[in-house]
Amino acid sequence: MPVLADTSVWVDYFRSGDRSGKLDFFIDENLIAVNDLILAELLPFLKVRRQKRLITLLYAVEKLPLKIDWNQIIEFQTQCLKNGLNGIGIPDLIIAQNALQNDAAVFSLDAHFKRIRPLLKIWLVD
Repeated sequence: MPVLADTSVWVDYFRSGDRSGKLDFFIDENLIAVNDLILAELLPFLKVRRQKRLITLLYAVEKLPLKIDWNQIIEFQTQCLKNGLNGIGIPDLIIAQNALQNDAAVFSLDAHFKRIRPLLKIWLVD
C-alpha cells in the first residue's frame, strides 16, 4: 500500500525530522508517494531556496494520479460541517480523496486528518 506523505511531513523532514522519522522507512521500502497538490505546496519554496537536490528527489518519488471529483469534495465538506469539523481545508479533503482513490494511507502531522479519519474512512499512518 502506498503512503501519501502530505506537506506537513515533508516540511518537518526537511527542517528537523523530529516528528517525521517514519518517512525514512517508507522511502527505504519504496512505499512513499506524493501528488501534484503536495508538490505544488512544496516546490515553490524549494525553488526560491534553490534546493535543486531536494526538488530532484521529490520528482523521483512515486506520484499518485490526482483526479479531483468535486462533487465528492463537496459531500466530504458537507459531512465535515454536519459533524462539527469546521476547519477542514479543501486541500486536506483533496489529499484524503486522492488516498482513497489510490488505496493509499495518509501520513500527515496535521491534526485535521485524525479528525476526519472516521468520517471519510481513510487509512492513517500513526
